[in-house]
This record gives sequence, C-alpha cells and structure tokens, in this order.
Amino acid sequence: MAGRALLMALLVPYVLWLVFAYEYHFLDGVNLLFHEAGHVFFGLFGRTLHFLGGTLGQLFFPVAAAFHFLTQGRRFDALVCGIWLCESLMYAAEYIADAQRQVLPLVGGHIHDWNWLLRRWGMLDHAEGLGGALHFLASLGALAALGLAAREVWLERMEQTEARAALR
Repeated sequence: MAGRALLMALLVPYVLWLVFAYEYHFLDGVNLLFHEAGHVFFGLFGRTLHFLGGTLGQLFFPVAAAFHFLTQGRRFDALVCGIWLCESLMYAAEYIADAQRQVLPLVGGHIHDWNWLLRRWGMLDHAEGLGGALHFLASLGALAALGLAAREVWLERMEQTEARAALR
C-alpha cells in the first residue's frame, strides 16, 4: 500500500510534465527499442506494415503488460501500464508531427517512417495537426489512467481501514 502511494506521488508530477512539457526522456529509450523491434517483426508483412510496425511495436508492449495485469486482477498495475501506453503515444505523436519537417534524429535508417506513411496516404500536410491531436488524446488517457490509479489506491486504503475497524 505504501509503495503504491509513493508511486502515485511520483506519477502525478510525471504525468503533468508529459501533458504540458513532454520531451524525449529515459522511457522513450525503452519505447525506441520496442519501436525498432516492431520494424523487424511487422516488416515481414510488407512495406507499409514495416514502416507502421515501429509504432505498433512500441505500443504493443504496454498493452500486453496491461492485459497481463488485468487478467490477474491487478488493476493498479494495469493502469500504470496505461500511463506508459499514453506516454508511448506521446512519443509517437512527436514523431508524427515531425514527418514534414524531419528534424528528429533517425536511428534505423534514413527514411522517416511517418513521412513515408503520411506521404503515401496523402496526409503529409496534416502531420503537425495529427501529432498534436494524438498528443491531446494521449494526455486525456494519461490523466484518466492516473485518476483511476489514484482511485484504486484510495479504495485499497478504505478497505484496509474497514478491515482494521472490524478487528476492534
């Protein structure tokens, strides 16, 4: 219980920072690893999925972890993974928004995934708007996951208080 409360105390400023001042940071290094693995796996299914696969790969792992925790009835842990998913979406949003400008450094080659995808789909002129919209939606998701995680901690604390009262 105390561990979850401490984690919540750390997550509140972190999520607020993500929402209002997101920049590339330590967790994005993990996301980048999963992003590059996604290219390898999804690349087996054609060129479009190769480029889209990086983003799909980085989103797969927080979803899989959340699903794992949900199947075990560990809602708090799943909600923390939900925050991770939203953070990863913010990372993707920044990459999407950069598709036309292409100022972000590229790791796995010289082709910007989202430039290639949005150009192919005739949406390259909308890259910044799409990235901004995705950041907004991810922000809402992160705030919702944070609020629900706080509710889980509060409900757990209430259950413990009631259990102690019943023993008296």
